[in-house]
Amino acid sequence: MDGSSDVNLQVPTAAEMVARARALVPVLRERAAATEKARRVPDETIADFQAAGLFRILQPKRWGGYEMHPSVFYDVLMTLAEGDMSPAWCYGVIGAHNWQMALFEDQAAQDVWGQDTSVLISSTYMMTGKAMPVEGGYRFSGRWRFSSGCEHCDWIFLGGMVDPDSGNLDARTFLLPRKDYQIVDTWDTHGLRGTGSHDIVVEDVFIPEYRTHKMADALMCMSPGNAINTSPIYRLPFAQVFIRSVSTSTIGGLQAMIDAFIKYAAKRVTVTGAKTAEDATAQLVIAETLSAIDEMKVLLHRNIGKMYDDAVKGEFTTIEERMMYRFQSADVPERCINLAQRIFKAGGGAAVFNGLAFSRIFRDISTGKAHAANQSDSIGRNWGGVVLGLDNKDFFI
Repeated sequence: MDGSSDVNLQVPTAAEMVARARALVPVLRERAAATEKARRVPDETIADFQAAGLFRILQPKRWGGYEMHPSVFYDVLMTLAEGDMSPAWCYGVIGAHNWQMALFEDQAAQDVWGQDTSVLISSTYMMTGKAMPVEGGYRFSGRWRFSSGCEHCDWIFLGGMVDPDSGNLDARTFLLPRKDYQIVDTWDTHGLRGTGSHDIVVEDVFIPEYRTHKMADALMCMSPGNAINTSPIYRLPFAQVFIRSVSTSTIGGLQAMIDAFIKYAAKRVTVTGAKTAEDATAQLVIAETLSAIDEMKVLLHRNIGKMYDDAVKGEFTTIEERMMYRFQSADVPERCINLAQRIFKAGGGAAVFNGLAFSRIFRDISTGKAHAANQSDSIGRNWGGVVLGLDNKDFFI
């Protein structure tokens, strides 16, 4: 495949894509314990995602993708998380990379998908890489943490600075093939254990200029790939697409926790003979959690929809709007873990046993909240400070 024209694919409907994800929920639940124990997503789960076309939702049509509205991607992500947050987390991160690939110069996509459009890309955007300019590109080195699902991917996006000692702030994403980096098994964690988010090491490899993507271009929604990938979805702000890929799974995780609690509470009678279903605290937390889930979904779709509509009209989503959206995204895991804590408490002593899903889901949500993009306090302080007249210190918006 040369990518020179649209692939003749029949694009599924949004409802069909969500239905495919929904069909995988019981499968993911059945595999959850094994996934956690293995500290990686099973190969058969990735194969299931591939067979359902889930990774193609944001992928360019000219490379075998569907170019669907981003809301479809996030609906699928939330649905998968109802089964198990670890594979859903990996799907959110890896699936978003097929979107970012459209922002690179087209030769980069040729390198990745020229022979096989199902090839996957992992990442870690920590700006710990050092790139020194040489003829035609850069010599690149560094070590990174948190590369979710990296064992299933043949390429990787890595964050780095060009000549950081020069004082110039040239932050980029660098694209590397599997032969140019080492995966170091380090992932032994409190939650999201099944994501296999290991360390990555690169030792002085050459990267051509066309396999880099400037964060400044991503901020302005004017990337090299926009010349050939003209769909409005590729005019959304990079940071906004990414942050929702690492916060949205907690909504699905919270839904899974409330589903498990409803099933559990329907039969539970405490040692005092009280029925959990008649407990006022349990009743209230059910109502407040379901309401919060609905609110978070509505806000997600409003924000993504607004940015998509801006892109369709050729307009620029303002920095002020993006700061609000960034905080609202980071606030999702905060709300989810607070509600999950209340559900866990309402479950009583039995909730601590691994035979129930409560403990794993609670740990997964709390670990998801620890991601740098989900630090709602610092993100909120910056946004609030700007509203009060201070300078913006956060440019990942």
